[in-house]
Amino acid sequence: MDYRVTIRRVVIACLALVLGGFVSRAQQASGQAVANPMVSTTTKPNLTNDGVAKNKPQIGSGYILGPGDQITIHVVSLEEISDKPISIDLSGSIHLPMVGQIPVSGLTIEQVGSEIAKRLETYVKHPDVSVTITEFRSQPVSVIGAVKNPGVQQVQGRKTLLEMLSLAGGVDTITAGSSLKIIRRLEWGPIPLPNAKNDPTNQFSIAQVNIKSLLEASKPEENIPVQPYDVISVPRGETIYVIGEVLKPGGFVLNDAEQVTVLQALSMAGGADKMAQPQHARLLRRVPGAASRTEIPIKLNEILDGKTADVRMQAEDILFVPNSVPKRAAVRAIETAIQLGGLAVLRP
Repeated sequence: MDYRVTIRRVVIACLALVLGGFVSRAQQASGQAVANPMVSTTTKPNLTNDGVAKNKPQIGSGYILGPGDQITIHVVSLEEISDKPISIDLSGSIHLPMVGQIPVSGLTIEQVGSEIAKRLETYVKHPDVSVTITEFRSQPVSVIGAVKNPGVQQVQGRKTLLEMLSLAGGVDTITAGSSLKIIRRLEWGPIPLPNAKNDPTNQFSIAQVNIKSLLEASKPEENIPVQPYDVISVPRGETIYVIGEVLKPGGFVLNDAEQVTVLQALSMAGGADKMAQPQHARLLRRVPGAASRTEIPIKLNEILDGKTADVRMQAEDILFVPNSVPKRAAVRAIETAIQLGGLAVLRP
């Protein structure tokens, strides 16, 4: 009797061990299936606190997309979308399989990636989306005025003021004035310079930068990043002319803060020639509304001797130092030369 009871207990213990191992393996297999369903085979993206996918492209992360730009979208384990260049159409949208039309103009690539990931959540759990820019077409910046190659430049990524001037061939140091002007749409924020101010329409921010300090990097904070649709204007400097019996006749570009007198202008032109008649010099000044210039007698010999005060010149003034040629004929020749642009423009 005891023998039968012992056998029964041994059989029950063995059955318990077998059933326990089976249940354990079943639970383990079940747990693996729950943890790794087919829908979540894609890599989980880096998420922010609110659960939005946070993409970190290496190039152009702050670039604002627009019509004509071309982007490439990569979604892990989703070949229908991945790695196919897509151009943004004129309406500012792209078209993707499974998600349809998406407006992307005015967004960064991070924002586009988040929007695509949000729409793909219907089909894929935690979609891993990355967006890169493959070709830039929008974001024009205009560089006009006294530069070697004025025109519209297409911004590719982040560019500074100096880089934009370089793309335009550099500043024409012979004809450029002392400062340049930046005009920016206020939708991109005010220009980060102390002298920036809004225009009367309150649609644009306008600021000035000294060209010399910018080129010499004496004020690196003025080398600001440009924004889409910025206009960089390099005005031509104000010019005075010294004509007649001088060693280097021509035009001389002035700095904004520079105040040039008759003697200084004569020095820029190399001084009077030995055939000059300095006592009969004339200053020809343009008067607003007048058909011809006003003639101001200048006795250079008396100014040189300190008997007469030096005369301050104004922009577009012409200092004429005559010789024995009749004055009237000489003045006509000067006016003709100025109108035909036959005079060299020099920088002192």
